[in-house]
Amino acid sequence: MSATILHAQTPQRRLPLPEFVAMLAFLFATVAFSIDAMLPALPDIAGELTPANVNRAQLILTAFMAGMGLGTLFAGPISDAIGRKPAIFLGTALYIAAAVAAIFAQSIEFLLAARFVQGMGASGPRIVGLALIRDLYSGREMARISSFVMMVFITIPALAPSIGAGIIWASGWQGVFVAFILFALIGAGWLGIRQAETLPPSERRPLRLGPLTAAAREVLSDRQVMLCTLVLTLGFGQMFALLSSAQQLFGEAYGKGDSFPAWFALMAILSGAGTLLNATFVMRFGMRRIAKWAYAMQTVVSSVMLVLVVSGVLPESLRFPAFFFWAVSVFFMAGVTFGNLNALALQRMGHVAGMAASIIAALSTVAATLIAAPVGLLYNGTAVPAITAALICSALAWLLMGWLRD
Repeated sequence: MSATILHAQTPQRRLPLPEFVAMLAFLFATVAFSIDAMLPALPDIAGELTPANVNRAQLILTAFMAGMGLGTLFAGPISDAIGRKPAIFLGTALYIAAAVAAIFAQSIEFLLAARFVQGMGASGPRIVGLALIRDLYSGREMARISSFVMMVFITIPALAPSIGAGIIWASGWQGVFVAFILFALIGAGWLGIRQAETLPPSERRPLRLGPLTAAAREVLSDRQVMLCTLVLTLGFGQMFALLSSAQQLFGEAYGKGDSFPAWFALMAILSGAGTLLNATFVMRFGMRRIAKWAYAMQTVVSSVMLVLVVSGVLPESLRFPAFFFWAVSVFFMAGVTFGNLNALALQRMGHVAGMAASIIAALSTVAATLIAAPVGLLYNGTAVPAITAALICSALAWLLMGWLRD
């Protein structure tokens, strides 16, 4: 039995499962909270920093995601070299420093730069947390644990817009960045106090060009990993595209601006059913089959929604309910597919889990941003750009799933 398997099975390295799930969910939610809590702030930021072109405020979201995509290139290899916990602490420190800088931003350009750096820092908890799970679990069991993590952490982005709106009311949009600092400190403190290091020094890989190149080559040459990465790109792309336009769609297109945080919370909670279903059935049906069904469902739902919106056949009273159902389906698809695809991609990569997690996340996040940014900027007062992006991305993802194997 390999050393990797031995250390993964050492009992003292595992927290009780409920606490482990909650802790990882909190760390992962750093990303979701950093995006969703900003949504109510976009109108205020646009009015203060870029009044001549309010659509530029959407770049506050895509700048964060682009920075996160770049940061993922480094987070995994660093964690393979120095350990999971130190790498997460390093990312958290960068995240907090950027949040402090954002508080004092006087221009949209400076704020976008701070958000880019903040995204780089957020890649630490996100990517290294995934490698930490892979240290302890693999295969369908990893997919099941990931689903439980997603199910718990979905409550944080569900509440994030409401929290953000309350903070903005009390202290302006700068107060949201103070909340980011407190959130990051809680997550890092929990990890530091309760979780043992999962990667012992004997299994670490030095930050030298030769070993790094060999590990990267192994990941990039694996057909299964690259297919999963491409499918993840399409899944993230359609979800990020919806997030970029969410505040405008709810507020301008459907007149729900005042109640946007409540609708967003309900949408996130309903879509959390996807993670629960996946955790329940993944051991029986397998990761690939469930993800393929999800993309097929999303293709059908988006096709029908696009026809309804473009044709204008829906009466006024049904337009928002139909849009809301479609938006829930996009997040439901994410809950059903993302954990499964990461588990499929990392199944044979346990010995280079950090590097593999970094490459997968970097490629999928940066490419997804390239999909989402133009879709957000194409916003024209309707949901047509976001729905079209979801239809194309889901159809392509469904086709690619046929090439994957459990």
